[in-house]
Amino acid sequence: MTVPAPRDSSTDVNIAGAERATGLSKDTLRVWERRYGFPTPHRDAAGERLYPLAQIERLRLLKRLVDAGERPGRLMALAHAELEARLRALPQAAAEAESAQAAVDEYIDILKSHDVDRLRRQLGRAREQLGLARFVTEVVAPLNTRVGDAWMRGQLQVFEEHLYTESIQVLLREAIARLPVHADAHPRVLLTTFTQEPHGLGLLMAEGLLSLEGARCVSLGTATPIWDIVLAAAAQRADVVALSFSGCMNPNQIVDGLTELRAKLPASVELWAGGAAPALHRRPVAGVRPIVMIDRVREELAAARRQRSAKP
Repeated sequence: MTVPAPRDSSTDVNIAGAERATGLSKDTLRVWERRYGFPTPHRDAAGERLYPLAQIERLRLLKRLVDAGERPGRLMALAHAELEARLRALPQAAAEAESAQAAVDEYIDILKSHDVDRLRRQLGRAREQLGLARFVTEVVAPLNTRVGDAWMRGQLQVFEEHLYTESIQVLLREAIARLPVHADAHPRVLLTTFTQEPHGLGLLMAEGLLSLEGARCVSLGTATPIWDIVLAAAAQRADVVALSFSGCMNPNQIVDGLTELRAKLPASVELWAGGAAPALHRRPVAGVRPIVMIDRVREELAAARRQRSAKP
């Protein structure tokens, strides 16, 4: 009897990560699984869905084809190569997909060559051509996913990921610094992370999108103690406190920290939590608004403005 080798699940993605990586909502992923038999996630010890990277790649293809007008039921039986061929047969979708993929591939190649100046020049060119909003949502967000995937597969070293992150941060800070600032702009958004969270790229991406929409953003950077967040929110007259979380932070620290912060902030101050940490979606905290994908930031801002305008 042949005993199958244990499956390596170290690169599997949970459902929240699959939503971010593919652009398909969690509800859609569950419906497709039930209705079409794909995706076919594994389950962890707690029964949570885990998606192999091969399925993530197929889901990305399916998403592009569905966005182009294809019906998912007709696509599920097709092999991966057939899906790629079908995508190439759609002129507009094919052109956009190939252009975006080629750009991402080029950035990764430059990163692996360690030519930081060239990487920043290329990314800076994209920022100027697309504008800050499209640069964040169409370049930085998918590139973050690709860099994360490459790091998990062992295709990028830690220092290379750091070079990438620092390059993006420099470009985003430059763009944000050029935006006009209006002291009376609303809502006033305070951005930071907890002390256990050193990653600040998500903060800068959110700050750029919010500032473009006319919000007044004040960033404390990373690693701010909870009581100092409360004090800063009062000093800055914040309407919203926005926190960013990466997948490296302990889930209990996230939930406990958000619960404590929510209790210490005035009820009138909204608390937003965004990023890649699964706990944001598996263990929601009352009074905290989770933001799954970066392009939802502007929608949340619009909703917050509607709520405030409706108040007497």
